[in-house]
Amino acid sequence: MDDSGNHGAFVWNELATSDVETAKAFYADTLGWVYEEFPLPDGPYWVAKSGDWYVGGIGGLEIGALGGATTSYWFGFIEVDDVDARFAAALARGATSVRAPHDLPNVGRVAVLRDPAGAAIGWMTPVKVDDAAAG
Repeated sequence: MDDSGNHGAFVWNELATSDVETAKAFYADTLGWVYEEFPLPDGPYWVAKSGDWYVGGIGGLEIGALGGATTSYWFGFIEVDDVDARFAAALARGATSVRAPHDLPNVGRVAVLRDPAGAAIGWMTPVKVDDAAAG
């Protein structure tokens, strides 16, 4: 597998919350974040920006990585070079599937798993900028 790019690095964090508007206001007031709406198939999502940097996202619990959650939580994603192959290898090493690899338009291919100790984590192979522009 190609280990170029950000393979192995945390590349995205998102807040799944029961009160999106309160969360957006809190982070805007305390950190200066501004938001751009980013439509997802399961509901609205807001990408947070600090200056010119995209720093994370905020959405409702219904679109969070951990289905069935009843309290708000932050969740991180690690970039991997091939989410399908890495996900299969993780399962073979004792991880369990939360959400199998799937495509998110204009984002990439993502999966959610629990490591052998039970910690949940997201893995993603982001769409390449050239791919996003073409499609």
